[in-house]
Amino acid sequence: MGDKMKNILYKIIMILGFSAVITVFVSCEVSNKKILRYQKLEEGVSNPTTIEELKDAIKKYGERAADVQMAVGQVGIWYKILGTRYLDQKMYGEALKCFQEALKYYPDNQNLYYYVGVCAGYMSHAALDFGGTGNTQQKYNYLKLAEKAYLRAISIEDRYVRALYGIGVLYVFELDESQKAIPYLEKAIEIDTKNIDAMFVLARAYYSCYEFDKSIEMYDKIINTTKSQEKKEIALENKEKVLNAQYSN
Repeated sequence: MGDKMKNILYKIIMILGFSAVITVFVSCEVSNKKILRYQKLEEGVSNPTTIEELKDAIKKYGERAADVQMAVGQVGIWYKILGTRYLDQKMYGEALKCFQEALKYYPDNQNLYYYVGVCAGYMSHAALDFGGTGNTQQKYNYLKLAEKAYLRAISIEDRYVRALYGIGVLYVFELDESQKAIPYLEKAIEIDTKNIDAMFVLARAYYSCYEFDKSIEMYDKIINTTKSQEKKEIALENKEKVLNAQYSN
């Protein structure tokens, strides 16, 4: 941000107070009116009429427009950073609020939608029926928000593996719609051929859909791909369960 823009902001702070400055940046309508007012005071240009005055005003206000645009965009970035800090601390509700605010500034950012999906999924676990009414609507609302957020992220970037994996986990373990998860997880593995976590979820999805041969094949792929002995053992154990289910039918 330019020095002149900082001087304008300092004057606004002195006159209006800090809370008013926040309003200036959060509300574009208020921002334009107030900043223009102080720009006129700062630059001494109010109603240019001559050719030279008009040229001078265009130059000065062109610089101001760039400063304001940069400042407003920075607010969105700060919301995103704050959201990731909350996410790191597992404060999913606060993180969700920040990412929703950041989307007002960057509505086509696939990463923000992915983070909304993650946070909404976790918040569904906290949406308990504390009153004992048997109402699970809030939990369902969070899960549907997560679904929409992941799908929006994928619509922006269709090779976004984290979102493909996220929607897969949501369908398999939260919404009990494993059939819907399969194409997303298959695509994730097609893009990231060594994504062991996605393989585990896909194997489970196949199993839930009674596609036992594909489930066994996926567990074999995990066993042959992973370098983790623990994951090999889990895959072997799960494969055995699938074989038992297959032979019992």
